[in-house]
Amino acid sequence: MTNPATHPAPPEVRAALRRATSHLHEQVDAAMPLSRTAPGLADYRAHLQLLAPWVESLATLGVERSRLQAEAQAIDADIRECARLLGTDAPATRRMAASPVRSAGAAFGLGARYVLEGSRLGATFLHRRLADALAPHPLAYLSGAGWAREGAWRDFLAQLQRQVVSGEDIDQACEGADAAFHLLLEHCSAA
Repeated sequence: MTNPATHPAPPEVRAALRRATSHLHEQVDAAMPLSRTAPGLADYRAHLQLLAPWVESLATLGVERSRLQAEAQAIDADIRECARLLGTDAPATRRMAASPVRSAGAAFGLGARYVLEGSRLGATFLHRRLADALAPHPLAYLSGAGWAREGAWRDFLAQLQRQVVSGEDIDQACEGADAAFHLLLEHCSAA
């Protein structure tokens, strides 16, 4: 028996998810406020304000509500810190409303969660790039606030290995990831 920590996910699952979403990943990267050449604190706030409703909408794709609540709290905390530093009012903290979940299998929800967990992994790179430029804001969300702990990405990939095993599961996971990216693009377009 192999150790999931040393083989975090079947290569075909990760490769299939990357192939299915790489074009969407590029679109999202280009659309986000932090993709500007020299983003400022207002851009960071705009970034968070795009992520907030997207995170909430992931519940409709089968992502666990407890996971999403941790994200929402971390986003809200950083939005309040942006408002304080910018000298503006912070929007009221939202509560996650109950949303109907699409009728899909567990692999679909894991595909949607793949996008969320991947965005959190990418946030650490953004943190390194922006920490000095956006100081004194601590950029807590980008540095990992709301993400369970060190090793969360590896643990998530191990979960993929255990639960996304058949070709049908892989197809469903790709559909869930596609849906999560499209939801984020919809929020970007609406902004």
